[in-house]
Amino acid sequence: MARTWFITGTSSGFGRLLTEQALERGDRVAATLRRPEALDDLVERFDDRLWVARMDVTDAARVREVVDRAFRELGTVDVVVNNAGRGISASVEEATDEQIRDIVETNLLGSIHVVRAALPHLRAQGHGRIVQISTAGGQTTYPSFGYYHAAKWGVEGFCETAAREIAPFGIGLTIVQPGATPTGFAGALATAPEMPEYAASPAGEVRRALAAGDFPLPNDPDKIVRAVLDLVDSGEVPLRLPLGEDTYRDVRASLVARLAEHDAHRDTALSVARSD
Repeated sequence: MARTWFITGTSSGFGRLLTEQALERGDRVAATLRRPEALDDLVERFDDRLWVARMDVTDAARVREVVDRAFRELGTVDVVVNNAGRGISASVEEATDEQIRDIVETNLLGSIHVVRAALPHLRAQGHGRIVQISTAGGQTTYPSFGYYHAAKWGVEGFCETAAREIAPFGIGLTIVQPGATPTGFAGALATAPEMPEYAASPAGEVRRALAAGDFPLPNDPDKIVRAVLDLVDSGEVPLRLPLGEDTYRDVRASLVARLAEHDAHRDTALSVARSD
């Protein structure tokens, strides 16, 4: 059965690929992006099955306006995909205040704006799915990506809470965690002037690897999008879906280490209980 998707950040990367693959299999897509002309070729190919609107997820009022209009004009939306995002490669000292604000407003607050705008409509129709595109960096960390992690860890905490709150309304939510993938994301990373003090640090090493094109990108973007489509088709609603050998390896190692450290402090944790 054909579905209707609402997808943010559709000009490139996973958003563009998901839009294309959903349309190619006969679904409808409400595609939002800051530059609608980037989808002119798809509008020509798919005509009335592609609904396009200009939207910047950092503009909460505009998000509400576009989401309201999409539901009103399309009648129903089955899947809301929070994909819009951007990255930055810089040590915690190097990034500017403006860059930090931009990352948080786009990746964290932008996703929150979309979920909040969509929920009244999803509740009213009594069904729906939210797919939050996160990253391996939503549960583990890499040097030079501290502010990207801050936003992604934040949105995963928000989504984990929201998933529990909206389940009684028949709305499912899944956090998708792709690993490093050649989508153009690395080439679009914001950067900041490098401080010499960090040149020999892990942050400097990562920055040089990115600049030299030596940062491994082991995953296939088309297969990742196919996995998202398959997940929605299956009807299963896992809270998180890791995608990529690197995601599976790195997130698992992080979780194991965190649990070991957590358990190492068991006696201290229990020792502060009130005696009464």
